[in-house]
Amino acid sequence: MKLIIKREELLPALQMVNGVVERRQTLPILSNLLISTGPDSMQLTATDMEVELVASIKKSIKGANDVTLPARKLLDICRALPDGSTLNLNVEGDRATVTSGRSRFTLSTLPAREYPLIEMAERIAEFSIEQNGLKALLERTAFAMAQQDVRYYLNGLLLELSKGLLRAVATDGHRLALCEMDVDLNVPQPIQVIVPRKGVLELIRLLKDIDESLRLQLSRNHIRVDLGEMRFTSKLVDGKFPDYEKVIPKEGPSPIIAGREMLRQSLTRASILSNEKYRGVRITLGKNMLKALAHNPDQEEAEEEIEVKYGGEDMEVGFNVSYLLEALSIIRSDNVRITVTDPNASALILPEASSRCKYVVMPMRL
Repeated sequence: MKLIIKREELLPALQMVNGVVERRQTLPILSNLLISTGPDSMQLTATDMEVELVASIKKSIKGANDVTLPARKLLDICRALPDGSTLNLNVEGDRATVTSGRSRFTLSTLPAREYPLIEMAERIAEFSIEQNGLKALLERTAFAMAQQDVRYYLNGLLLELSKGLLRAVATDGHRLALCEMDVDLNVPQPIQVIVPRKGVLELIRLLKDIDESLRLQLSRNHIRVDLGEMRFTSKLVDGKFPDYEKVIPKEGPSPIIAGREMLRQSLTRASILSNEKYRGVRITLGKNMLKALAHNPDQEEAEEEIEVKYGGEDMEVGFNVSYLLEALSIIRSDNVRITVTDPNASALILPEASSRCKYVVMPMRL
């Protein structure tokens, strides 16, 4: 294989696909990326056998060839070369030589035929969706995913497809985030799939805040998103997501209506002196008043009081302040509506003018 390419053509694609390459691999070939060349384009493929990224670069190349090269080393070489550099790649046997100006690098290769590619099975759903819509849907829910939970089905995000609707749900068992949007989709019955945590975070990184459409495909075991010059594929988590609708409280007759930013800043200040391990904060509710109290094992205390609209019963309830802050940080409306019916019930947090996104935080004993 002989290839001549500008640094500025290669670098963005290398940076993108390197996101899925793990530093520690059980299989040496997973530290490499697959470079495939055709008559009018070249493709860079990286995978960890759970997530696969394929970047296409439009380029006229003589002959079709495949080779695998060390992903991070090739990226570091490309980054270190000056702007406007031209890379010459020459592969002979199990060695690849990269030259640019007076720089010369020799890299080891591994056989391209041994590179593991993800094969999509028969599609069960396929539809178009705008990039910014999908990105917002994932960003507004992904923060509630579990990390390394023994309940493996929580270490990911549920996508639920029904007629004309796409819903995303994430929970770690202590809090829940749900968001939905309208899509041009007609499925005979609802479909639920769980996208693993790494796949969700990679997809958020790939998606841009633009209104261009992408193609989303689902099989029983995989999700694929085609962005034109970039193709993302991820295995799905084989498990059953809990019945999330059972844990979402109904909105009560006397919700707390508070300025989102004022409440967020108040809780942030109170959290400074909360217990570093449990992050508990006690919320006291009275007529048009919300008070947050935090303390720690050093007998230090923080107290914050703000005005809110509230006409319900006086109440005191404990929460993990980090969970409240993350929900408030992801909401974009000026005000929030919070329903707390009793000290043992979960709180329902809603943006002021919309119920398309819902956030649930369980109480904690303090």
